Amino acid sequence: MYTTSVNDYLRQHIRTVSDWPAPGVQFRDITPLLQDPKVFRVLIDAFVHRYMDADKRPDMVAGLDARGFILGAVIAYELNVGFVPIRKKGKLPFTTVEETYELEYGSATVELHTDAVKPGDKVLLIDDLIATGGTMMAGKKLIEKLGATVMEGAAIVDLPELGGSELLRTTGKLPLFTLVDFAGH
Repeated sequence: MYTTSVNDYLRQHIRTVSDWPAPGVQFRDITPLLQDPKVFRVLIDAFVHRYMDADKRPDMVAGLDARGFILGAVIAYELNVGFVPIRKKGKLPFTTVEETYELEYGSATVELHTDAVKPGDKVLLIDDLIATGGTMMAGKKLIEKLGATVMEGAAIVDLPELGGSELLRTTGKLPLFTLVDFAGH
C-alpha cells in the first residue's frame, strides 16, 4: 500500500548540503530528483496534473535560468504549450526586455526576448526554488512588460523563512504553487 504523499516522497529525494555555498547555508539540492527516472516522473507529473485542466492551463511556460529550464521545458512539452527561457543578461541573441533586481550583495539582471509572449497570454512561471523571491518577481515583471499575465508562479521548493513566497503573494500579487517547503530549516 502506498502511504507516502507526493510531497513527502519528493522531500525524501532532495539533498541538503550544509555550509554551501557559504558557512551556515543549508543548500537544498534538487539534483537527486532529476537523476532517478521514477522520481523525476513523479515530480513532473505533480506539476502537469495541476495544469492539465482548462481553467489552470497556461498558454506558455516560462522557465527561470537555469533549473527552471529543465522543469519548464518538460512541463510545456507535456501540456502541449510553448516554452520560453528567462535568461541572465547577455545570454539571449535577439531583442530583449530586461529587469534588474536586488540580491543580498549587489544586483542581477534577467532578460526575455521581446517576442517570447503575446499580449493576453497566460503564462506559468517556473523555477526550482523560492528563496527571497527576487528572480521570480523579476520574471513576472518581464512577462507583464510584454502584455502577458503570469497566472501562477511554481517551484519545487519554498524556503518560507527567507520571505520570498510572502513577498510574491503580497507585494507581487502572484499566486504560488510549491511542492515542498523547508520551513524552519
